[in-house]
Amino acid sequence: MRVLFSRTGRRIAAMLTVCLACNQANSQSFGLMRFDEHYEQYRDSTRTFYNGIKYTPLNSRKTVYVTAGGELRWEYVDFRNEDWGRLGLGHNSFLLQRYNLHADLHAGPHFRLFVQVRSAWENGRKNGPRPIDEDKLNIQNLFVDAVILHKPHRTLTARLGKQELNYGSGRLISVQEAPNLRLAFTGAKLMYATPNLAIDGFLMMADSVRTGAFDNKPTRELNFWGVYTKIIIPRFPNIDLYYLGFRRDGSEFEEGREKERRHSLGARIWRHGGGFIYNLESVIQFGTFGAGRIRAWTASADLGYHFRHAWGQPSINLRNDYISGDRQQGDGHLQTFNPLYPKGGYFGFSPQIGPVNLIDIHPYANVHIGKQLLAQADVVMNWRYSLQDGVYRPSGGFNFGGAASRERYIGTAYLASLVYTPNRFASLNCGIQYFRVGAFVKDLVAAPENGVFVNARLTFKF
Repeated sequence: MRVLFSRTGRRIAAMLTVCLACNQANSQSFGLMRFDEHYEQYRDSTRTFYNGIKYTPLNSRKTVYVTAGGELRWEYVDFRNEDWGRLGLGHNSFLLQRYNLHADLHAGPHFRLFVQVRSAWENGRKNGPRPIDEDKLNIQNLFVDAVILHKPHRTLTARLGKQELNYGSGRLISVQEAPNLRLAFTGAKLMYATPNLAIDGFLMMADSVRTGAFDNKPTRELNFWGVYTKIIIPRFPNIDLYYLGFRRDGSEFEEGREKERRHSLGARIWRHGGGFIYNLESVIQFGTFGAGRIRAWTASADLGYHFRHAWGQPSINLRNDYISGDRQQGDGHLQTFNPLYPKGGYFGFSPQIGPVNLIDIHPYANVHIGKQLLAQADVVMNWRYSLQDGVYRPSGGFNFGGAASRERYIGTAYLASLVYTPNRFASLNCGIQYFRVGAFVKDLVAAPENGVFVNARLTFKF
């Protein structure tokens, strides 16, 4: 089976080589969410092989058409002292593969069917694939859209089925592009959009991932719901406002393992582009944890300046996050923030620490070297917010307890990365990270080790 996918990958890669020479007119960047792409501009374009893939009319009026696409991704990972030596793995190197194919059927302006299949593989990791690494063959997206309202500047769309979600900066709802497996949910979503306003309401069931073929299943009960609003104000800050509801019957924190019912109210003010850029976000959470109550919060400030007219268009940024932890271990109540479904690389690529019980200071800078190469450097300094709580994984899951230690400083990560993009179809992302352990890790890990992480990721999209 692995050989089959390897051969398939080579064949599609050869096809992509042909596509690179295809018509570059009407070109567009590929989206993070492939169902957000639109190819109506190919309706009357020259009928090249690539254009035929992106727009295949099914009737004489060309009102019914299919577009297709996909992705191939290979990633080499080399890890030394994962989890600061706690796992005893030493040197661990492995290969990750991911293959996606999708088809998008449009039947007039009011109906759409989108389907995407995914195959993800892990080879060579000493202790086997992590939950984010392998899923041999399954459906990633399968939904229908019904456009209820279709006006020149207003639309109302209902979406039903299996689908990916991604909102804002990915702080609480992210498709999680960095790991080998992206997240998906099954449920319903209602979307209202104007040029300056977007309001989404959704009711979702999280999917359970199994590593076989077509064996993933939803939880069969609603466990994630909410409303997300984005307001675009020309020449002023943009605003996101949201409410999210979440339930899980077996949530684990240092406080224990209990039924969790949590509500999140959040606001984000942001501006991107040239000059002064910023991303300010704050969230409060409340609910119940077993018989106890939840009171948690987070606040983040990401401030920077983009020198758009200077050589390399450099930007410099400083991030600072405060993320609450439990105040008193063992009292039955919970002040630990839950990031729900966070962005996998929120604190740099392959972070060792998740956005829970954390204070971080994160300066970073990037510069374009020519038109095809982007370089970035980061430093991330990490402390525990509460001495009564432990450290958590990038997914938000509990890693190990910390109430036995009075040390706050977890450690500092130093990162450097290069992204080479020769054209819109291909990209090569290489990075190195060095994590120097702090007093907290030295206090609780028997033989603490500084960590080194190296990766190289090659991606083709079409």
